Amino acid sequence: MFGVVRRRVASGGSSSLLKLRSGPARVSSILEKEIALSSGGCGNVRNFSHITPGSWINSKPIRDVFHQEVSIQTWRRSFSSDNGDTVDVVVPPLAESIEDGTLAKFLKRPGDRVAVDEPIAQIETDKVTIDVSSPESGVILKLLANEGDTVEPGHKIAIISRSADATHVAPSESAPEKPAPKPTPKASEPEEKKAPKVETTPKEKPKAPAPQNSPSEPQLPPKERERRVPMTRIRKRVATRLKDSQNTYAMLTTFNEVDMSNLMKLRADYKDAFLEKHGVKLGLMSGFIKAAVNALQHQPIINAVIDGDDIIYRDYIDISIAVGTPKGLVVPVIRNADTMNFADIEKQINTFAKKANAGTLSIDEMAGGTLTISNGGVYGSLLSTPIINPPQSAILGMHSIVSRPAVVGGVVVPRPLMYIALTYDHRIIDGREAVFFLRRIKDTVEDPRRLLLEI
Repeated sequence: MFGVVRRRVASGGSSSLLKLRSGPARVSSILEKEIALSSGGCGNVRNFSHITPGSWINSKPIRDVFHQEVSIQTWRRSFSSDNGDTVDVVVPPLAESIEDGTLAKFLKRPGDRVAVDEPIAQIETDKVTIDVSSPESGVILKLLANEGDTVEPGHKIAIISRSADATHVAPSESAPEKPAPKPTPKASEPEEKKAPKVETTPKEKPKAPAPQNSPSEPQLPPKERERRVPMTRIRKRVATRLKDSQNTYAMLTTFNEVDMSNLMKLRADYKDAFLEKHGVKLGLMSGFIKAAVNALQHQPIINAVIDGDDIIYRDYIDISIAVGTPKGLVVPVIRNADTMNFADIEKQINTFAKKANAGTLSIDEMAGGTLTISNGGVYGSLLSTPIINPPQSAILGMHSIVSRPAVVGGVVVPRPLMYIALTYDHRIIDGREAVFFLRRIKDTVEDPRRLLLEI
């Protein structure tokens, strides 16, 4: 365990020297005590075979020479800190591009019993809403943050007790909160009353005309009919990105009209068989996605993007689907749409729709995308000019299907028609490519057999 112990001393002072006995290597009693102290009295000192008779040993304490460091590593959950009976609930790590979030609401209150991994709060970020789960089972003792606060990863928001009783926690937590706001108005009232009495100087009289302006205002001031609500994080992010898109891109929109008769007939003929085989309904969105993929393959510039002074051509096709939710617009991405069939696309759309309504879409599911499709027709939109979703170069807008007169074979007949719009970045996409792209979608949707024959 120990190496060779040697001692060097200056000349003279033989009284400070400790000699070893000849024969079997053995240190003096003083050295043994020193070693015993340094080793904690464990008695594990052995193997002094390298000490030869007549060697000198330094009188420096062995504890200074032999120092053993023991590193103990413990594992803890990243969103909790253990303090004996209590556990601190902290904000979990967010995505790489998100530094903080807003504490939207608490799902549990002091005194509520929670289980392991049960959500107790929701944090709203720029893109998604994240649940903060309980690291341990127990009772919530105290909430350390308020709804609406800006929190960062590692910020403590609650304390959980493993052994507390819910019946005793709830009243103790609610009691201090109720009387706290009561003394504040009482303390402020006398100050407000004293202020006008002290400042009743002639200088205050010119300020009297201020309330005289009220008769000129409406009898029901807007403040009584208005509500001020802070913008959600998602809404702020959407507003920023859309405004940046208008400030950055040279946007231009081109339109076309599509006869939906054949695609709707295809859906009506095979929707039951499709549902029975694949377990998902056949919609019109999958037909437009397949048509958009086909058009991108014929016009790859629509799938490209500007990066500085270069143009990046993507050899993959990821279609973003704009989905409106009560909290804001989200755009999940269908990866490698060019390798998917109708059933795969419909299943992916169905999954995204459920997650969007539940607010459980992850950031990875909304990152990227080479072309966005926005279907305003589900809300009854007849015509619109969509805004490009950065950093993409174009967005395809679908609208409602309306029965309108159309000329077919020289005869005017009613047809289910839809307006489609393509907003594109004119810096990289010329009008020729944009019109050809939109025309390709029109031809494919009006005759879905082109997708089968790849013509």
